[in-house]
Amino acid sequence: MEEEPTSDWQESESAPAEAAVSASGTPAEVKALAQELLKSGYLESTADAAAFHAVVRLRREIDAVLEPLDLCLELDETRGLAVLRVTEPVSSSPDEAWSHPLVRRQRLTLEQSLLVAILRRAYVVQELESGIGVREVRVALDELLSELQVFLPDSGSDTKNRQRLLTLLDQLKPHGIVSEPDARGEVVIRPLITRLANPETLAALLAHFREMAGSGRDGSREIDIPH
Repeated sequence: MEEEPTSDWQESESAPAEAAVSASGTPAEVKALAQELLKSGYLESTADAAAFHAVVRLRREIDAVLEPLDLCLELDETRGLAVLRVTEPVSSSPDEAWSHPLVRRQRLTLEQSLLVAILRRAYVVQELESGIGVREVRVALDELLSELQVFLPDSGSDTKNRQRLLTLLDQLKPHGIVSEPDARGEVVIRPLITRLANPETLAALLAHFREMAGSGRDGSREIDIPH
């Protein structure tokens, strides 16, 4: 049986969260976990199982720390994923959530967003076949390239088309949704893809690109994707 990696978060389930308290009065473990989540906006159990279990155990305490920042914690224990969400704005302006720093940090171009939609669809298809919670979903670059070319104008060069895909994948890596291509010409789609935007938004985006296909319209404009 494979042993779980140990980390600073490893402790007994019965250990009180109040064992170490920061100067602000917040339990030190809660404060450290909230700061860890704020670094990238998410935490995966595959990267640090002990930290993920600690987040699950201290969910209410972490939410209390995040509330003044207009953030909340969303847990997907089946996929082993903890994600920060922007809470619904109290004001009457529906655009307020879009100005939140966590949202602005997820700014993507239309072409990047198109690839997110394609990757998300590939992830969901494999989950339907293998069950929700599958830890590693792989897709071939050739498959992504053929799907991408349905929506984007052909550059006239296979090399340029492939390089466009590789560039888009490289741009998406910092968002934590896809890995570096491996020696077999495949990438790993990470569970966070299920939390980037929503199915309705991505379906509308695909429909938008179908209208744009072959029209020569620019797909480089930046848009905000709620995370």
